[in-house]
Amino acid sequence: MLLEDKVCVVAGAASLRGIGYAIAELFAEHGARLALLDLAMSDAVADEIKAAIRRTTRRDVDVIGLQCDIAKYADCERVAAQIVTRFGTIDCLVNSAAVVKSQALLAIEEKDFDLMVDVNLKGAFNLCKSVLPILSSRGRGSIVNVASVAAQRGGGLVGGAHYAASKGGVISLSRSIAREFGPQGVRANVVCPSMTETAMLDGNVTDDMFRDIVAAIPLRRAGKARDVAGACLFLASELSAYVTGATLDVNGGRHIH
Repeated sequence: MLLEDKVCVVAGAASLRGIGYAIAELFAEHGARLALLDLAMSDAVADEIKAAIRRTTRRDVDVIGLQCDIAKYADCERVAAQIVTRFGTIDCLVNSAAVVKSQALLAIEEKDFDLMVDVNLKGAFNLCKSVLPILSSRGRGSIVNVASVAAQRGGGLVGGAHYAASKGGVISLSRSIAREFGPQGVRANVVCPSMTETAMLDGNVTDDMFRDIVAAIPLRRAGKARDVAGACLFLASELSAYVTGATLDVNGGRHIH
């Protein structure tokens, strides 16, 4: 197993249809102990997630669910301390929490922009800042930040300019962490998915739009949450021990550059 006994923090994991849950499930299959963060996390949600992971893995996985408002640094610090108290350390952080909204640039209001940046960029920054002292003090660790093809191509298939800008910031943040903390044994990388079949498509993509987008993808299908999770597993594990500051595309060939 690639992550046996590793303590992995996954942000944005409350929805069973989401990328965060898919990451948690795959990491659990590979032996990870999990701390799952989400603003929508509750005891009931955590129990549902644990039960779903047990059904899939057919093993008793060590999982805790913690409510966290990642837009607030104090909340991220609090949660990081709770995780260390519970598990003793942190080995890996995956930032997959995000919000998306399809809007034309001139229709984006200040509150829309602030929400996008607060969750997608500031939230990733806050979590990274909270766990980096723990990882660097041990001389090892991996951070995987989930961005988007929107950050690379300018504008998304679903998200607007504010979404693309926030995810572009995530790429730059990850590269900065890779440079600054590489000498301390900490790696930071990015996964850039394209259109993935999650709840984020609900209300943002019509059936006709979906078919048109899929027709333009060389692999002729939309991404699955499990596809993104596989890329995160590679970057979290020692299979990528000499990979840092990299951006891994998971887009079925939709954006080849």
